[in-house]
Amino acid sequence: MKIMKHMLAAGLLAALTAVHVPAQAAAPESKDPIILTIHDWTGQYITTHIMGRVLEMMGYNVKYQQADYIAQFAGLESGDLHVAMEIWETTGKQAMDASLATGKTMDLGDTGMVAIEEWWYPLYMKEKCPGLPDWEALNKCAELFSTADTHPKGRYLGGPVTWGGFDDERAEALGMNFEVVHAGTDAALFAEIQSAYERKAPVLAWVYTPHWAPIKFRGEWVSFPKYADECYSDPKWGMNPNQAYDCGKPRGKIKAVGWKDGEKKWPCAYKAVQKFNISNQEMGEMVGEVDLEGKKVDDVVEAWITANKDNWSKWTQCN
Repeated sequence: MKIMKHMLAAGLLAALTAVHVPAQAAAPESKDPIILTIHDWTGQYITTHIMGRVLEMMGYNVKYQQADYIAQFAGLESGDLHVAMEIWETTGKQAMDASLATGKTMDLGDTGMVAIEEWWYPLYMKEKCPGLPDWEALNKCAELFSTADTHPKGRYLGGPVTWGGFDDERAEALGMNFEVVHAGTDAALFAEIQSAYERKAPVLAWVYTPHWAPIKFRGEWVSFPKYADECYSDPKWGMNPNQAYDCGKPRGKIKAVGWKDGEKKWPCAYKAVQKFNISNQEMGEMVGEVDLEGKKVDDVVEAWITANKDNWSKWTQCN
């Protein structure tokens, strides 16, 4: 995976820039490291290292810890992990809400990014399957998306299993004539999508934004029955009275979540995280610079820090 190639260089960030934190920032309240979680997609790696870089310039000791996207909440509740920079309401809402309800974690606010994660197809497939993006029309065209391994069922290429999303449950609850196949990594998922798109081959896959794919590729998300909380929690809700998840994924904000007691230990750092703000367009372009242009994550992060001082300097002001 591309992001993993850059992890060894993360400790070199402090020496790469002459940008300094504004004088308004308070001195760090503790020398203990603030542990930021790292997951398995490029955008989250960038987001987390932008925040980590700003905290370092404020004088904080920052460490990064690889963690499972959903399972990380146990570590955040215990204080073994401190801040998760990207919890997507599209896939992490249930786990986040359950964690916040314990009182051991806290909502650190919106990151400025708005998330969509859903089944996606390239626009050229619409000519072969009239009625798209409706999910029922898609189901009638399932064989168009089949492979040698799934025929006559269509294939839906989902994200890594650790991302959650309930795609297997969704396909079963809606009676979809599709087999859900999970990509092993973020990089493998988008490499296959790109290959199919360049060949104009059939492909149905998990695509999300913010990301470079919706910027570069012309396509549409499948239109499923609209999400409601009851769709996930009450099997009687929706068109299938016996199963939950008979709807599309929710759409929503990308949030930061932290260990509750960390607010007392590093109050200024937590305020900085709460002020974090970046746009979908900015993030999609940066992910493209790494995944498509081969730039190092550290270099992309540093370029953003240099170009956006007016933005991040506001995060450092402890008021």
